[in-house]
Amino acid sequence: MTPQAEAPDVTDTGRFVEVEKIVVEGLPDQRLSIWLPPGYDSGTRRYPVLYMHDGHNLFDPAKSNFNKVWAADKAMRAAMATGKVEPHIIVGMWPPGPDRYRQYLPQFTAERATGGIAASIRDNSNGGPVVSARYLAWITDELKPQIDCDYRTLTGPEHTAIAGSSMGGIMSCYAIVERPDVFGRAACVSSHWPIALPEEAEADRAQVFGIWQDWLGEKLGRPAGRRIWMDHGTATLDSYYAPYQQVIDRSFREAGWTEGKDFRSEVYEGKEHEENAWAARLPEIFGWLLSER
Repeated sequence: MTPQAEAPDVTDTGRFVEVEKIVVEGLPDQRLSIWLPPGYDSGTRRYPVLYMHDGHNLFDPAKSNFNKVWAADKAMRAAMATGKVEPHIIVGMWPPGPDRYRQYLPQFTAERATGGIAASIRDNSNGGPVVSARYLAWITDELKPQIDCDYRTLTGPEHTAIAGSSMGGIMSCYAIVERPDVFGRAACVSSHWPIALPEEAEADRAQVFGIWQDWLGEKLGRPAGRRIWMDHGTATLDSYYAPYQQVIDRSFREAGWTEGKDFRSEVYEGKEHEENAWAARLPEIFGWLLSER
């Protein structure tokens, strides 16, 4: 992995590395924005790693879709300042434009969906196959080993987290459930549990509920040290999510997860489905999810 653009000096706000093109078999070309925390270049310590979807919307408004970002580096510095969170390397994985949906939609949902839900998935995939299983395999079996080789990382699941919003939220849930050997912590922010267009999902809500309940019943298991943050607002697209989140929460409890200890599920009244809302609560998310306890 060769960085194409790299800041030449280190400041107290950390340093960015851009990897502009990674050719991956079975996926659209990938791109990374990596943040190295303050002190990385002047020391020898090893760092936990946070992998985040929608890397274009994490740091720089000029690279974002809507000129607003999560400000993930600032949120990390705020969490670090509490003394409860270690500095983390953040690996931002850009979505491949129009292929974002089919890369982030958990594979099992496409395989189990029928009727109008299946039709909505096909429409949103722009005629291409759902490739999230390959995307997850790339992250866990190719990207992570390369990051561990190129940077001073702590490599175990207790030191490896994954996070995202909307479709990236359900992809993060998919990742930690399917690969607990790699990921010990996940943030599923404003997760798009309906999987299809909301109006279409509402017409067959029971099917969507069943897809998630069956998969979590089969795969989630006990927490075994894992920690998961989930949340949603109540405005715009997030206004659809409460009934789905309640089903998800119940599945976690049935699997033996303790709310507040192993998982949190928060509601932000009046907050919309957008980056400024996520940026506002990201220090809180990091403070709980990534704390050393």
